[in-house]
Amino acid sequence: MGKKAQSATVSNADAHAIPISLSAMLVTLGVVYGDIGTSPMYVTKALVAGNGGITSVNQEFILGALSLVIWTVTLLTTIKYVLICMKADNHGEGGIFALYSLVRRFGKWLIIPAMLGGAALLADGILTPAVTVTTAVEGLRTIPAMKSIIGPGQTNVVIITLAIIIALFLIQHVGTAKIGRAFGPIMTLWFLFLGGTGLFFVLGNPIVLLAFNPFEGISFLLSPHNHAGIMILGSCFLATTGAEALYSDMGHVGRGNIYATWPFVKVCLLLSYLGQGAWLLANASNPSLVGIHDLNPFFEMLNSNVRPFAVILSTLAAIIASQALITGAFSLVSEASRLDLMPHMQVFYPAETKGQLYIPMVNNVMLVGCVIVVLLFQSSAHMEAAYGLAITITMMCTTLLLFFYLHNDRKIKVFPWVFIVFFLALEGFFFGSSLTKFFHGGYFTILMAALIMGIMVSWFNGTAVERRQATLLPLRTYLPQLDRLRNDETYELMSDNIVYLTKDSNTDYIDRDVIYSILDKHPKRARAYWFINVETMDEPHTFAYSVETFGTDYVFRVHLFLGYKVNQRVNAYLRQVVSDLSASGELPDQTHEYSVYKKPSPIGSFQFIMLRKLLAPESDVDSTERTAIVLKYLIRRAAGNPARWYGLENSNVTFEYVPLFTKFKSVDKMQRIAPDERP
Repeated sequence: MGKKAQSATVSNADAHAIPISLSAMLVTLGVVYGDIGTSPMYVTKALVAGNGGITSVNQEFILGALSLVIWTVTLLTTIKYVLICMKADNHGEGGIFALYSLVRRFGKWLIIPAMLGGAALLADGILTPAVTVTTAVEGLRTIPAMKSIIGPGQTNVVIITLAIIIALFLIQHVGTAKIGRAFGPIMTLWFLFLGGTGLFFVLGNPIVLLAFNPFEGISFLLSPHNHAGIMILGSCFLATTGAEALYSDMGHVGRGNIYATWPFVKVCLLLSYLGQGAWLLANASNPSLVGIHDLNPFFEMLNSNVRPFAVILSTLAAIIASQALITGAFSLVSEASRLDLMPHMQVFYPAETKGQLYIPMVNNVMLVGCVIVVLLFQSSAHMEAAYGLAITITMMCTTLLLFFYLHNDRKIKVFPWVFIVFFLALEGFFFGSSLTKFFHGGYFTILMAALIMGIMVSWFNGTAVERRQATLLPLRTYLPQLDRLRNDETYELMSDNIVYLTKDSNTDYIDRDVIYSILDKHPKRARAYWFINVETMDEPHTFAYSVETFGTDYVFRVHLFLGYKVNQRVNAYLRQVVSDLSASGELPDQTHEYSVYKKPSPIGSFQFIMLRKLLAPESDVDSTERTAIVLKYLIRRAAGNPARWYGLENSNVTFEYVPLFTKFKSVDKMQRIAPDERP
């Protein structure tokens, strides 16, 4: 058995723990709370519009609606996500895919809620920039000078919104490290503004503090003053749509910094809601407000001298919230592809900010999606009907996975049952109320989530068929042939080193396709053959490798163990492996006489062979498996060049097509006839 070399594994959670500090807390305010922090711009507006407008506003409505908002935020965000979910971290990382990594050993079917929750979260991420930016731009109408310019229609609002959204997506490729440094102070100012303006109106009408009584909300649900019925829960749910981001972004800012900042954020949010309610109570009989189309209490309650500042600040907050969702979508897709739930795509790391990455295809798809949303729905009021429906699905999926974590992983007996019954019932109510908006715009979110889910399912099923059809051969039995081939000068030397990326993690066995490629598809002569497997670990930051030489100096079986947060730059990692083996003498010198560096290198040339499987028409597979394979290959073709995903875009790469080895349909023996005969 050859010597195994292994680098240090950096998967200890303590090594990646982010300490609590004022600077880290400032970053947390800018990164984590963008989505939930912009909710006061449209929640109260949606509640009033859904109940019949300002003419239907009375004390029972205000106290009941505010109570529902307060306890929605408290139960779902504070209790579920901050106090419970954030305890279920995978070496400091959070999010639905990190949670799935912790529980997937407890049942293969758990892949379904993981995929469904991830798809719904991505769909929600397409809506967020459209909703928040449109709402902020509509605030320009509350400024008299701007109202005359924009006009009563939505055309100019749509144009300005699209300009901001397109600009936001176009700058993603350069990175937002410098802009990111300003996120924290801007969001801190935003929350102080929310809390300060809200407190001003609460002090003028403190009766709204009665909304902290949960019975106000419960009784209002059944009250005749509730003209929206159960649908009002859909509007209340908008107040907690950013809760999933607290969990997903935990790895970027650290759990402790979220614990330290959430009380401040929650107080500011609740003061803003209470302040809007107090203003509505005081102005419910104001006739000048009745004629305002699409009334937004958040802007209308402000003094005319303060509104321009509020619109500018809310627009900046909306952009920051959108940026957080875009970056979160990049991270989500990257994690999904590393878990083999989505195709590999080209990934760039445009800045040194932790967790910041850029996936061109995801960026372009989200841009097109946001543009379609803005053009389709035009106003924020129409977008709100579609908003929030998908995230309820994600929350229910997270609840289900969290139950298995608490019950099976943490071995807690009673509490997990209480948790899943309570929160699935609660989130089920919110889902049902949001579902009533299906034909008013919710269908768009469901269609997007279904499309993303379809991609995940197709990829997953196609991969499963490939794995069932794969045949592994004992690599040791082919060592003599490889030895003869490398010394057979009747064949031209293709490269000093030929490298294959394999999917199987078994050291002693190799996929038949690889041996077929080397020996049968015109023998490929080289001085050394490298078979590299990249294994994505459940831990986020694992960074290690092992090498098996089989007692030779020309066959190397390399396993790269990379955490699901680690970029898969195979070319760079292989250089380190080769250097280690060359230094230890396990890899003989491959000196070249000529080099641009004048001093010859002891390492020769490399040729990467990437195999692409094809399903032959005569393959004997059932229609379901054939469909799964065809869909996977269509998705793979659309996802771009896999060499870029593995960091091989600057390497010498050859793509080779091999048949997906399956049983072929039997063919009847043909009858041979004479040349001058006809059958």
